Amino acid sequence: MQHEWREGNRVILLPEASRFLPAMFEAVSQAQHYVLVELYLMESGELANQVIDALAAATRRGVKTYLLLDGYGAMGLERSDRERLQAAGVALQLFNPIGFHSLARNLSRDHRKIVVVDGEVAFTGGFGAVDEFLEAWYEIAARVEGPVVADWEALFRRLWCSRLTRYASPQGPRLVLPEARVAEPHEEGVRGRVISGRGYRYQAIRHSLYARVHQSRQRLWLCTPYFVPTFALRRRLIRAAQRGVDVRLLLPGAKHDHPGVRYAGQRFYQGLLRAGVRIFEFQPTFIHAKFVLADEWVSLGSCNFDHWNLHWNLEANQEIEDSAFACEVQALFERNFAASQEVDAHAWAARPWWQRAREWVYGAPDYLCTKNVFCKKYILFVKVHRKSPIHILSEIKFPAFWHYFY
Repeated sequence: MQHEWREGNRVILLPEASRFLPAMFEAVSQAQHYVLVELYLMESGELANQVIDALAAATRRGVKTYLLLDGYGAMGLERSDRERLQAAGVALQLFNPIGFHSLARNLSRDHRKIVVVDGEVAFTGGFGAVDEFLEAWYEIAARVEGPVVADWEALFRRLWCSRLTRYASPQGPRLVLPEARVAEPHEEGVRGRVISGRGYRYQAIRHSLYARVHQSRQRLWLCTPYFVPTFALRRRLIRAAQRGVDVRLLLPGAKHDHPGVRYAGQRFYQGLLRAGVRIFEFQPTFIHAKFVLADEWVSLGSCNFDHWNLHWNLEANQEIEDSAFACEVQALFERNFAASQEVDAHAWAARPWWQRAREWVYGAPDYLCTKNVFCKKYILFVKVHRKSPIHILSEIKFPAFWHYFY
């Protein structure tokens, strides 16, 4: 879903857990009316205990607290922790619990990360309630105030009432969502909007990214932890580099939670490097952050910008257009580039055969999944236009047809 641009917002960039976790817990501790939390990952451990304690403390003060977790991402949350939440009075729901009803439906996950406090403050980013975010993973978040908070809250409310959302326990508290509160704009705030996606049905994040890549004139810097991009994104990155845009990718190095995904994405390096795209692999730890800087436009949030996220998941990002905030994000990128190893185009072209073989072994499943998605979208295209495949191919321009599928 694509919300409108809103003026008068205040956005604070919070790189690393040492900054965004205390900021979120402080906001929850100051809540007076309600707290809304939506997460993909929550597993029993130190950080989950901190989240449970913070929500329970808010509930004891009379604050209504709501926790919405993905049915798959919360499978690591032990029963005892769920019972603690419910005993404290926290309303707990699960989105799309895993079942035997439909394989395709099981693939649809809520990957969004949203925290809203009293309708006045919101947080988003790539965070979750798992211990890896405490030290092992590098992550960023944003604290948002102003009119766009209402759009973050609207996303939560819509999913809370979805037919795919279930209460975690029949005995758990069932709280009616409180009346929404609207934040006032700040006099010297920035321009921003909330943008979201719901798999292949709603592609606002994809289309916004593609448009900004196409419009970029000076710089285009992208950070993603899982670099398995669509053909259309790769093509746009290459074209941007060829017209003189400073295109850089900040990607994980050897420290990765899913090394196979890294190897699968590396099969695209050579074509990008040949076009002039610069690739940096982050060295200190696994970088789980997802953010983009295109000239003075910034997008950060939950979306990894890969095939899987764009086709199946519920995602949401905060977009900001502001020169000062763009400079802050630029400085963050530059610090991370300095802590990374740049991939040399000549050395990469001369890499050994076993490394090439590894890329294609791990890339084959990604390729097959992509082909399957292509076929499904082709069938959908035919159904939507109510024409035979031959009729469609004879009528439309091939580049437009190709763009539809990617």
